Amino acid sequence: MASPTPNSAPKRVALLGMHLESNAFAPVSGEIDFRTLCYLEGEAMLAEARKPAPAMPAEVPGFIADMDANGAWTPVPILVTGAEPGGPVDHGFFLRVLADMKRGLRAAGRLDGIYITNHGGMTSTESPDPDGLLYAMVRETVGPGVPVVATVDLHANISETMVDSVDVLISYRTNPHVDQAERAAEAACALRELMAGGAVKAAFIRLPLTPASVALLTATGGPYADLITEGQRQMTPEILNVSVVGGFIFSDTPKNGLAVIVTARGDPAPARRLALDLARRGWAERGRFVKELTPLDKAVAIAVAAGRDPARPAAIFSDAGDNPGGGGRGNTTWLLAALHKAGAQGVLLGVFIDPALAAEAHGRGVGGRLKAVFNRAGETEFSKRFEVEAKIIALYHGKCVGRRGLWAGTSLDFGLMAALDLGGVTAVVGTLRKQCADPVCFEALGLDIAKARTVAVKSRGHFRAGFDEFFSPGQVYEVDTSGLTSPVLSRLPLKGVLRPVFPLDPDTTWQEPEWG
Repeated sequence: MASPTPNSAPKRVALLGMHLESNAFAPVSGEIDFRTLCYLEGEAMLAEARKPAPAMPAEVPGFIADMDANGAWTPVPILVTGAEPGGPVDHGFFLRVLADMKRGLRAAGRLDGIYITNHGGMTSTESPDPDGLLYAMVRETVGPGVPVVATVDLHANISETMVDSVDVLISYRTNPHVDQAERAAEAACALRELMAGGAVKAAFIRLPLTPASVALLTATGGPYADLITEGQRQMTPEILNVSVVGGFIFSDTPKNGLAVIVTARGDPAPARRLALDLARRGWAERGRFVKELTPLDKAVAIAVAAGRDPARPAAIFSDAGDNPGGGGRGNTTWLLAALHKAGAQGVLLGVFIDPALAAEAHGRGVGGRLKAVFNRAGETEFSKRFEVEAKIIALYHGKCVGRRGLWAGTSLDFGLMAALDLGGVTAVVGTLRKQCADPVCFEALGLDIAKARTVAVKSRGHFRAGFDEFFSPGQVYEVDTSGLTSPVLSRLPLKGVLRPVFPLDPDTTWQEPEWG
């Protein structure tokens, strides 16, 4: 158990976290995936967090900045790591990370508080709840007297172990996610209150409601936005935090389900009343969480018409079935092939992940021509081979800084990139898997988004915050394409989700908690 420092001394706060959104149907996420994106220990965490454009989860610099701005403290950086959304984490690697975190906490000496930053939607090859294992390890290591505050993505899947192991659990409130730093600052504020002697009690309800991610947007309204707004509207001095967590159905776990966590100061009664009110509202509105997609043939017709008639509004398409931000591989060809076959003009499409094709383009150089073979390395159920004559019009090394939305001010790396003119369709090909959520994905190669008639992005929803300067909500179409992130849940071979559950089982019922 960590002993607290004297009240007059700067508070010692440990920082640690592990970010992964796991798609049960994607390849396993291994150590190389984490070390490629972010793996920082000790003082390297602080050094990265204080850079102008950190290459790490935005919560870490956000938390540190807020703590720095509110008095003296002593950060105790342990370890933070993260990988692009993908399959379950290799359990052996996860255990090694957990052991390193535990050693770091034990070696830290006196600790007054802990901040955990993680996604909350992680699974491993052996566990449906590694996030819960992480939280439980922290609590066991530091003991019951040290405040622990955690932040999670609003696509987290919340378990009882997670809620029981920390004092305050705070989720994002925006989707597309643009409030990570704000929620980290909220966590810092909550932790300072707890370190000053505050006491809290949490109420937790998980509904048998598992919406697809496309139904969890907040910027343009909708059922999820309404729940979050209502939770914030009902905040009182008795309530410290209200989090409504939409979940991530692609993780396919028993803890899937829209969750409400309300944390009250001291008395649990206000937390229970508000949590129950929000859960009732969400359940009553469950039908609104089913969203209709744009059929592929209709999307192609829209693109063809926009290319022919400059008076028509331009359009942006989400290749919804192949979102690297949800574990998709970024290499399905359904939308690309259909647009090319239809002769659509003025189309930008990206980022298509194909390391071999990007490398070949760099070998030939700008102006070179080639038969572009997409997925030449091998086909899978969804990633089919596609061949087309192409001209190389731009090349880029892949390192850039996000400009808007999810990645604003964050260092990014797409690996070798190439812009290929396929005749009407310009495809941006990248090497390192990452969703197309920021205009920089095209702008880095000199492509003018404002002149495009159609932009097709391999992203589910975060592109909305990146591309909203070019496209209004009425110009956005979520296209019904096949892939590892298809929002049509009936297509998924789900095995871990507890049934019955809505919308998969329309007659699902919910029993309210019986709190004494």
